Amino acid sequence: MPAPFIYLASQSPRRAQLLTQLGVEHRLLLPDADEDPEALEAERAGEHPRDYVQRVTLAKLAAARRRLRLRGLPAAPVLAADTTVAVGRCILAKPADAADAARMLNRLSGRSHHVYTAVALAWGRRSALALSDSRVHVAPLDDALVERYVASGEPFGKAGAYAIQGAFSGWIERIDGSHSGIMGLPLYETRRLLQQARVPSAP
Repeated sequence: MPAPFIYLASQSPRRAQLLTQLGVEHRLLLPDADEDPEALEAERAGEHPRDYVQRVTLAKLAAARRRLRLRGLPAAPVLAADTTVAVGRCILAKPADAADAARMLNRLSGRSHHVYTAVALAWGRRSALALSDSRVHVAPLDDALVERYVASGEPFGKAGAYAIQGAFSGWIERIDGSHSGIMGLPLYETRRLLQQARVPSAP
């Protein structure tokens, strides 16, 4: 039988919004107070950003499945995702402070970078993983613009120190890839995973 809903193992309101856009019923499956989700995102020396984002996503999925069992919740598919911004092999994670955010934005200024988003779905004893790779071309940013954007607070909590759905979009010259993937959940890849698990979505 088709699954009536899925669990979303993410605190991102954007991912929840994108699932709603797909017409998918979902419930949040968030970490307990004694869990350390940030530890799952620790980088490994020499790891390519593509490999990093897939490894982190699978670790998040495994943690969510354990959480589901321990809580004794009704069985349903579980979805996890992770997004990373990379310049070459250098991963730009979430900025630690204003200076770190400004450093990242200056690194992105006037050049292109990759945004990798991995999404994984588990149902029953099965699981599947998909990867979205988008290339984003950013216009040159002057110091005053970077300072204003950092002061707005929008860069914090965002990989690469920017949000594609926010004011920063006005400085993006071109995207080669998935806009929803850059937001945090590639809808095409996600829909295909959901089809495998027989999860209903909007036509």
